Amino acid sequence: MDFAPTVEQQAARELAAEIFGDLSTHERLSALGTGTDTELWKALCAAGLPAAVEEIGLVGLVLLVEEQGRATAQVPLAATCAYGVLPVAVHGTAEQRERLLPALGDGTAVATGAFGPRVATARRTADGWRLSGTFPAVPWLRAATHVLVSARVAGAGPRCFLVEVQAAGAGSVERKAVGTEAVEIEAVETTAPWAAGRLSLDGAPAEPLGGVETHADVLGRARTAFAGLQAGVCRGSLDRVVHHTAVRQQFGRPLSTHQGVLMRAADAHMDTEAIRVTAYEAAWRYDQGLPAATHALTTAWWACEAGKRVVHSGQHLHGGIGADVEYPVHRHFLWGRQLDAYLGPAPGLLAELGDGLAEVAG
Repeated sequence: MDFAPTVEQQAARELAAEIFGDLSTHERLSALGTGTDTELWKALCAAGLPAAVEEIGLVGLVLLVEEQGRATAQVPLAATCAYGVLPVAVHGTAEQRERLLPALGDGTAVATGAFGPRVATARRTADGWRLSGTFPAVPWLRAATHVLVSARVAGAGPRCFLVEVQAAGAGSVERKAVGTEAVEIEAVETTAPWAAGRLSLDGAPAEPLGGVETHADVLGRARTAFAGLQAGVCRGSLDRVVHHTAVRQQFGRPLSTHQGVLMRAADAHMDTEAIRVTAYEAAWRYDQGLPAATHALTTAWWACEAGKRVVHSGQHLHGGIGADVEYPVHRHFLWGRQLDAYLGPAPGLLAELGDGLAEVAG
């Protein structure tokens, strides 16, 4: 295996880092509050980065969302690509790819995913599929135009369905009804500012995406992408630790020269690298068409278990100012805990991984 990025992947990563560095600053994030950074999202789409994911693959997406995580940029990049661009590119029909990919690439359409412990119920009617169900907290739902929903079909496992929604923006409730069919979005606030919402479907029209194998593939790719996002969040926290401990003096010398600080920072570095390398491996395997479900579970577990250790260390090594909710490192703490909750819980991932390995072993 070779995790070295291609020229195209590296160019996309460098461009993303430049855009995030210019626009996702502490001052702008503080002024933004919990909303989506529409100016930054337009800049990313104008640069062609979401559209490029179709070509640079899951490895390329992991590289992009690492940069998003380092900057804690409040844009739906991971969600749109993990639940929109890649699923449609890999599993969509020719008509779906032609209709959806240009809009997802230029930002006129924003996707997210309603995945997790809950699934909707799908029923087929004379005029198409209808979904019913509730998802308490869907990331970036208030910015989304399309939601990829996990829904169970009678007598079969879960499948993927696309539902068009009308973004709720900053409002508390938005209801889109056609007769007795309805999509309802209620704004909810999560630990990190992900413009999340509660999604309620009541006979909502939907279109299937792919076949019975699509659900597991999308879930694995999304886990890998969000683990890459966590790697970036952890790296951003660690970058701030390095700077702070190098300039902060204690007992007449920099904090970074104290053995206890060095050991805690080294542990955080190793945890961050574990998340990053397992995300690269899972992404590479998906791009190569190799079995990758267990690898996606592995990187998701590392993102949960190690990710929260890293962001806690980031705050601890900042001393008293680490507890200041307006200090930049606190933002990484919130994102790290949110990603732990979104991907996990870690024991559940470990149990799922164990079941999968036992099944393979026969």
